[in-house]
Amino acid sequence: MSWHPQYRSSKFRHVYGKAASKEKCYDCVPITRNVHDNHFCAVNPHFIAVVTECAGGGAFLVIPIHQTGKLDPHYPKICGHKGSVLDIKWNPFNDFVIASCSEDATVKIWDIPKHLLTRNITSPKKELLGHVRRVGLIEWHPTANNILFSSGYDYKIMIWNLDTKEAVISNPVKILDAHKDVVLSMSFNTDGSLLATACRDRKIRLIDPRAGTVLQEASYKSHRANKVLFLGNVKKLFSTGTSRWNNRQIALWDQNDLSVPLLEEDLDGSSGLLFPFYDSDTHMLYVVGKGDGNIRYYEISPEKPYLNYLMEYRSHLPQKGIGMMPKRGLEVSACEIFRFYKLIPTKSLIEPISMIVPRRSESYQEDIYPLTTGAQPALTAQEWLNGVNKGPVLVSLRPGSGAVNSLPQFPEPEPLMKTTDLSHHQGRGERMPLEDMQKPSEIEDSRKQLKVEEKFLKNEKMCLSNGFDIFECPPPKTENELLQMFYRQQEEIRRLRELVNQRDVQIKQLELELRNICMDTGSY
Repeated sequence: MSWHPQYRSSKFRHVYGKAASKEKCYDCVPITRNVHDNHFCAVNPHFIAVVTECAGGGAFLVIPIHQTGKLDPHYPKICGHKGSVLDIKWNPFNDFVIASCSEDATVKIWDIPKHLLTRNITSPKKELLGHVRRVGLIEWHPTANNILFSSGYDYKIMIWNLDTKEAVISNPVKILDAHKDVVLSMSFNTDGSLLATACRDRKIRLIDPRAGTVLQEASYKSHRANKVLFLGNVKKLFSTGTSRWNNRQIALWDQNDLSVPLLEEDLDGSSGLLFPFYDSDTHMLYVVGKGDGNIRYYEISPEKPYLNYLMEYRSHLPQKGIGMMPKRGLEVSACEIFRFYKLIPTKSLIEPISMIVPRRSESYQEDIYPLTTGAQPALTAQEWLNGVNKGPVLVSLRPGSGAVNSLPQFPEPEPLMKTTDLSHHQGRGERMPLEDMQKPSEIEDSRKQLKVEEKFLKNEKMCLSNGFDIFECPPPKTENELLQMFYRQQEEIRRLRELVNQRDVQIKQLELELRNICMDTGSY
């Protein structure tokens, strides 16, 4: 009989939530009083956007992320909608583009200027007209550029291609008409090839968005789902909702079998909605309660019991909505693995809450920061519409690192790798990053070898592939970029060969000097 310990070994067992100090909060923000069940907040490393209360029409604020403290009551708004704004989402590949949807049945795309706003923005970059009733949800595609999904109270999900010059788009590229009631939640898997939805008819559906077909449908009557979330890298779905007795409930589903949940658990008897958030890098799941101040967090495992409760962050201030900072905007020096922005309308306050792994060392903790989704699209809109699937472009959160394609498509040619290896051994580890191609003086100056060697050792995990640094420059995506990269590689090969020849000359000179010294010593 085997003995199983009562505790689990996990590096995230002691994660704790830390609320920001008063001066690092956003005060005097007129947060919306709308009762729609959405986050009402969107965050990226540059801005925080929040839906506001306003008289007539709908508006939202876009505040620079570092502009904390009290907000000017006359701060400019984005106010082009004729009805209340119901959802806002930042473009994951452009931190200065945001989408909004409203009760006026439109979706609008806005360009946010890089300088501080000085006046209200009323003219959108694009306007999407297709829904006949109010639009309650929008979602950007996770890997394809300029693909947007919108869901309205006309029970339709529309797919929009924004890669057009038209300012007003009336025809979506695809309409998903598989629901018989209002869609309450949408979630993509990792590469965006599957879409999970939760509907007001309490059914969870798994949809192929390009074909428009329903692959799986869950009609489990003991769990009435409100929100659904794809746990993409473990091939599971997570949903929050209510039980038969109106208790708040969570459930975990197998992506390939939605007939019965793998796990269901009652949490409490509160009436507020539960918003789920998943961090695929740490396999941590956060459940945020609307109308209370609690954030429960769990760790997902591939085997039973699947869901391992870690801890609960508690606060006496209830949240109306919640925003989430992308991983590339976190403070890695403080071992921060997640950050929420909590909307507290009773105090007109937005409070950042950091989830922190307690570590004594101040150095970069590589074990809690694996490669994560970056800000570069893996596909163009047309490629995705044509049926191509590709995982996200990954980046390292280590300071000074850049993007690396999760699926490298260009094999390494033999002659170039031999040349690169030769320069590595004979040039004492001298690297040739793409930026240094424009600096022949640095290449020809062989007396800087020690400094270059130190730099190489410091960045030893950065590697050359196809003649360019894959952490600093992503692989080309168009024919023109491919030609440019080819010419740059040819130039780099030429420079590397010159460098090798210089090293050969130096070696021969040193050998001659050594031979002369030996002969002089022998003559004595």
